[in-house]
Amino acid sequence: MRAVVQRARSARVTINGTESREMGQGLVVFLGVTKGDGEAQANILAEKIGGLRVFSDENGKMNRSLDQVGGSIMGISNFTLGTDCRKGRRPSFDLAAEPEAAKVLYQGFIRRLEELGLPVVTGEFGAEMQVLVENDGPITLMLDTEKM
Repeated sequence: MRAVVQRARSARVTINGTESREMGQGLVVFLGVTKGDGEAQANILAEKIGGLRVFSDENGKMNRSLDQVGGSIMGISNFTLGTDCRKGRRPSFDLAAEPEAAKVLYQGFIRRLEELGLPVVTGEFGAEMQVLVENDGPITLMLDTEKM
């Protein structure tokens, strides 16, 4: 399972050109489910992201977690994180999980974040989405459960 995490001042997702959802300060998580991922990876990743200390303390040091700053998480499914670009110029999606399995694991990831007591805003799995992120820092992290 792969995630690109951005510390944000604010974010908004527009779903299918009509419905918008937004959040203030927090983390925007683009989540890609890869073949072989399971519930264990979803839980590990949710717990890691929920506890990341990427917000500044009174000394300007990244030392505070999401709950310490009263922030939210925006979880966006992103199957393109399951690409392999090593050969040629056209991405291969062979690493991405099948949509049915990916949806279940995406929902499990979101559920685990909520169980941790974190406020979560979501996009919609499989929908056409436009995501506007006011990146703070910029702070952008890449996480991969295969490397954790």
